[in-house]
Amino acid sequence: MDQEGRSLLITIEGIDGTGKSTLMASLREPLADLLPVFTREPGATWVGDQVRRAIAEEADPVTEALLFAADHAAHLHAVVKPALEKGRLVVSDRFSDSRYAYQAVTLDGILPAPLEWLKQVHDGWTVVPDRTFLLVIPVDEAIARLAKNSRREHFEEADVLERVGRMYLELAAAEPSRFVIIDALLEKEVIRDFVADEIRRLAGTYAGATH
Repeated sequence: MDQEGRSLLITIEGIDGTGKSTLMASLREPLADLLPVFTREPGATWVGDQVRRAIAEEADPVTEALLFAADHAAHLHAVVKPALEKGRLVVSDRFSDSRYAYQAVTLDGILPAPLEWLKQVHDGWTVVPDRTFLLVIPVDEAIARLAKNSRREHFEEADVLERVGRMYLELAAAEPSRFVIIDALLEKEVIRDFVADEIRRLAGTYAGATH
């Protein structure tokens, strides 16, 4: 994708244990000629370090949610928007939908309408992805994959993941033209090839529309 191409924002979403990071790593080679910007949330900026600290210290859910939003803002400012303005392909491991799915669950019972509140917090400055690939998996399988970690974050508990998974599906149902749901139990190579082909198709469609 050259400087004249249309920018494209692709996001990879799913509960912990679905294989998002593995998919991201596997996409580097098949998409290399498109010169994509691979990034992630949290962690792409210094604010992500504060998010990780808040999680480790079990900060209250509102503080945690606002730190995630701050990390998203910094990520947009430092990485995503500059790349999109240059017509680049951006592929992000987690994005705003992670916030809506996870924090809507952790804020349940604390705020009267957490999903609506979270969307209002992001309204006017976030960027809606062009396509979101949502990896879905049974929670017991996700937990089994996470079992290798000696210490799990509170987000990775089975009851939380179950509710987050349902929230992701609600988000996908609300925007079926943006979300592509993928069975994360499929072979890694099958998932990689499908996602890479879809990204190439989208890149070609958008680039063709500008020339």
